[in-house]
Amino acid sequence: MPKDELLFVPLGGSGEIGMNLNLYGYDDQWLMVDMGVSFGEEGLPGVDVVMPDPTFIEERKDKLLGLVLTHAHEDHLGAVPYLWPRLKCPIYATPFAAEFLKAKLAETDFADQVPIHVIELGGRFKKGPFDIEFVTMTHSILEPNALAIRTPKGLVVHTGDWKFDPEPQIGEASDVKKLEALGDEGVMALICDSTNVFSEGKAGSEGDVAKNLSKLFAETPQGRIAVACFATNVARLQSIVEAAHENNRCVGLAGRSLNRVTEAARAVGYLTSYPNLLTDEDAMEVPKDQVLLICTGSQGEPRAAMSRIAKGDHPTVQLDPGDTVVFSAREIPGNEKSIGYIQNLLIRRGIRVITARDEPIHVSGHPGRQDLARMYQLTRPKILVPVHGETRHLCEQAALGAECQIPEQVIPHDGTVIRLSPGSAHVIGVAESGVLCLDGGRLLKRDSETIRNRNRIVWNGVMFVTVVLNQFGEMVGEPMITAPSLFDEVGDDVRLDHFAAEIGNRVDQLNDDEVLDDAAVILAIRQSLRRPVRQRLGKRPMIEVHLVRVNEQG
Repeated sequence: MPKDELLFVPLGGSGEIGMNLNLYGYDDQWLMVDMGVSFGEEGLPGVDVVMPDPTFIEERKDKLLGLVLTHAHEDHLGAVPYLWPRLKCPIYATPFAAEFLKAKLAETDFADQVPIHVIELGGRFKKGPFDIEFVTMTHSILEPNALAIRTPKGLVVHTGDWKFDPEPQIGEASDVKKLEALGDEGVMALICDSTNVFSEGKAGSEGDVAKNLSKLFAETPQGRIAVACFATNVARLQSIVEAAHENNRCVGLAGRSLNRVTEAARAVGYLTSYPNLLTDEDAMEVPKDQVLLICTGSQGEPRAAMSRIAKGDHPTVQLDPGDTVVFSAREIPGNEKSIGYIQNLLIRRGIRVITARDEPIHVSGHPGRQDLARMYQLTRPKILVPVHGETRHLCEQAALGAECQIPEQVIPHDGTVIRLSPGSAHVIGVAESGVLCLDGGRLLKRDSETIRNRNRIVWNGVMFVTVVLNQFGEMVGEPMITAPSLFDEVGDDVRLDHFAAEIGNRVDQLNDDEVLDDAAVILAIRQSLRRPVRQRLGKRPMIEVHLVRVNEQG
């Protein structure tokens, strides 16, 4: 890497929304910003979590100065418990993100090895050629930060996730004066959130949501109220609690992550004026019209509290006909079906369901077009690099930046190596990138043979064949075939007999050398089954052959 170049390399979050991981490089030294996950996607059966492949920086981990976390959302820090052992770098975060991360790491066996440095809001520190300053923003979580990264080649502003909200309910409003001061100092490049670039106007205010929730609860005097929301949206938690108290309802929490977030918030000084939040079990002892439950599961997650409540198998919480469930969260694209399933279960049981489509009870944590234009006006960058979005989001923000007269725009994708300086900003290469899948307790590449085979089995099934040959290469008995994903247990014996005959005929055709070669026999058995299985079933299953050789005694 040339010493006089400042590079930006996204390994995740550019080309998709989620699993953010960004790198800044100068003088053969690297700074990482965020390390997040995304959730299971189509074509990855059995995989709940995916994350960026860090191989590029892992190969340079002796040059990695540290990881800076902008905030505590899973798509920005959720990969730390899985990827940190591969990098073993120091971590820098403001108090809430640090506390939240410590709680996540407590479930690992290396928690005490991770050096987490707490940086106060608005704090500043140096690592190698990078001078990093936290800039307070607002978002749908406590303590979101933009980063002012000063380098020998110029000042970069990395926005993280953000919006402008004059009434954030909890925490501080965005530090507009600092952003303006950075613009006066001279911003070379703005690396900017693109999530809501298609939304006209401004992001809404949490203060308005609080007022609307209070009004809604007042109009629901009978029965229990349960509110599903994102556990990490502490401002929303506070809005719900205050609205409940205004309507003479006490509040209980249902869901492990809600308790974990609440504990982390209290540990750093938030939510301390609400010491009497109940457990879900205690909340069920309160008269129905005097209680409100905050629940996890706004996205229809099958193991979350709301899903279990809807199915009637939650160990403590029960909702009855006439009760009300409020979904105070946006539907993340891809989750519509699972959310609809839970809502339909509730409605069938006579429970009233209210969503953000029915009432103004949710606002986004990301900037609309008017907010983006204001950010450009405050920081006045020479270069715009849109991130945190699908390709269509990135291209749209680049076009908006051009409309707002930002001189240069560069559209990245995961693995793009962008030279920010010297000279005009442009792509100079491609770094190794990809996606890792959390499969049980191990990480697999998305294009690994295991994942490919699993997809094949999902769509075409699998057939297991056991063939026994004697020392002369002759079959001993009939082949044993099982195909539980292709046949019903009853009524398919004739079909299986047909396939067994195909195997016998093919093995008999092998010459003396082939029949003594395991690889040749296994290949022949697979070939003997492919066409008849495809003709009879219309499928191309994975065929697993177990070859057993025995010595028969005369």
